[in-house]
Amino acid sequence: MPKLKTHKGTAKRIKLTSTGKLTRRRAFGTHLLAKKSKSRKRAIGTSAAVTGSTAKNVKRALGV
Repeated sequence: MPKLKTHKGTAKRIKLTSTGKLTRRRAFGTHLLAKKSKSRKRAIGTSAAVTGSTAKNVKRALGV
């Protein structure tokens, strides 16, 4: 069976940690920030984990 190609769009957005977990950026942090609270903007700034069935699909797209 041939090798699977890495999905480059996914590879640019999601990072694989040394323990095998997937991290991603959070959405809604680029514009219209005046109406969002400081705590909400801080939460948007942190990274999030990809979990569940989505993680399985993402790992397949990354070729892991």
